[in-house]
Amino acid sequence: MTASPLSNEAAVTRVVDFFETLTPTALATLPALYAAHARFKDPFNAVSGLPAITRIFAHMFEALENPRFVVRERIVQGSQCFLTWEFRFRFRRFKQTEEQVILGGSHLVFDDTGLVTLHRDYWDAAEELYEKLPVVGGVMRWLKKRANS
Repeated sequence: MTASPLSNEAAVTRVVDFFETLTPTALATLPALYAAHARFKDPFNAVSGLPAITRIFAHMFEALENPRFVVRERIVQGSQCFLTWEFRFRFRRFKQTEEQVILGGSHLVFDDTGLVTLHRDYWDAAEELYEKLPVVGGVMRWLKKRANS
């Protein structure tokens, strides 16, 4: 049985609301959004299962100060959607005062009950992250300049 387009829109809205208001305590509600066997992939991780996905988001709160998502656009088609977003944060390790912004997108696939079975994030780790790090950023910008000359 396939979920109706209305229920898929509702599922997408639930996920967007979750990410835009994400807190460490909200991670306990992931089972209401993600299937137990869901898969997650981004430039640094490729995991399956709710415990592993929860650990990734928990680590985000340990490593970053005030991480939050701002969803800019959504495209919903059948049991899938694509979200474009800004991820805003400060690095805890580098005691930054300047907020960092990563621009990216997420491809989500939902099951018949409206739970996420696949969450794949797309963003350029070199441009959006490495270039912003002290020391490494200088090297990355130099490499980029050399590659473009």
